[in-house]
Amino acid sequence: MRLSHNMIFKNNLNSILSNQQEVNKAQEQVTTQKRVLSASDDPSAMARSLLYTDKIKVNEQYSKNTAMLNSRLETQESILDNIKDSLLRANQLTIQAGSGSLSESDKKAISEEINTITTAVFSWMNSKSEDGRYIFSGYQDNTQTYSFDNAQNKYVYNGDQGQHKIKVADTVEIPSSDNGFEVFEKVDKRLNIDDSSITPPTSSVYVNTQNIFDDFHKNNYNADPTAPATANTITINVTSATTFDVVQGGSIIQSGTFSGGNSFNVSGMDISFTGAAPTSLSFDLEPPQHQNVLNTLDNLAKALNDPSLSNADYQQELSDAVVGLQNATNTISQTQAGLGGRYNTVQRVISANQALDINNKLNKAELVEIDMAEAITELTKHETALQASQATFGRLSNLSLLDYIR
Repeated sequence: MRLSHNMIFKNNLNSILSNQQEVNKAQEQVTTQKRVLSASDDPSAMARSLLYTDKIKVNEQYSKNTAMLNSRLETQESILDNIKDSLLRANQLTIQAGSGSLSESDKKAISEEINTITTAVFSWMNSKSEDGRYIFSGYQDNTQTYSFDNAQNKYVYNGDQGQHKIKVADTVEIPSSDNGFEVFEKVDKRLNIDDSSITPPTSSVYVNTQNIFDDFHKNNYNADPTAPATANTITINVTSATTFDVVQGGSIIQSGTFSGGNSFNVSGMDISFTGAAPTSLSFDLEPPQHQNVLNTLDNLAKALNDPSLSNADYQQELSDAVVGLQNATNTISQTQAGLGGRYNTVQRVISANQALDINNKLNKAELVEIDMAEAITELTKHETALQASQATFGRLSNLSLLDYIR
């Protein structure tokens, strides 16, 4: 077959260009450290690598979410620690205020510190997150959590019962905050009797042993809304100078004796009556109630500044405060325990996400990334082929019939 001069040039040129293209591709693979540079190189590998790329990006967002969640949990933990420490101090002051040796000026000094604590607790309960939203307002996080209502003369909660959550994995959402209703509004108030229901009003009933009265209240309080209006009325019948019966709903639920006089103790209550036996008095059990700690502190400060209170009434106010502060502290501790559980869950999710991220990146690398030793070998091979093509072309381009004859 006769080869023309043009065909020789064309074939050598195509060979050089083809080898240059292979060299360029090998160089780009080494530079980018990728085996698959375009979908046409390996359509299947490219498609699967794109799926892994999506998973990696989603996992990166989960990592950002866990960092935000950790920050918010730590912020709330710090706030609750400050509130709890303040309540413990208020409880110490309340116990101190029960000393019979305190003067009115001493009580006023304690009241001033209680007011300072109230201001600090009020501020912490209205804390904001890093983006300026109220932490304890639930879904109403643009609304200040607590405010003082002058009409009701008490602190009121302005949020709702919502709870924000942050997604940290495909099927895992973890609450990032607790609403004030659960943390501060559901604090049990001290169980008591309804003072306004005492009949005759010349009699008196004071709860003096709280744990005993609590058992009495829990065993006998009727919470059925369809129950008769007198279902929770307790009647004390003093049947003689030394005996009495406790009656509820027409039935005797307890009987006892006392040493005489016009007072005795029954189920943690100090009972005082007027007149001689036989006689009777009655009162209603107060329904279980909740009270946020701001109002507990406010009522305590007012009692400390009220010299008109009798000693018995003053001691009842202190008892209200002690129980309210202890219950508020317990509720906060329970919330912190929940925060700790969430924090531990976040750490486990972070570990799982990191392991998943490593697997996704490894699988993607196996699909599209190169073995550097192999890639450099391929580059060297293509460079050698290019050099050979160029050298061959140089020699063939100088050949002619005259060179042969010569």
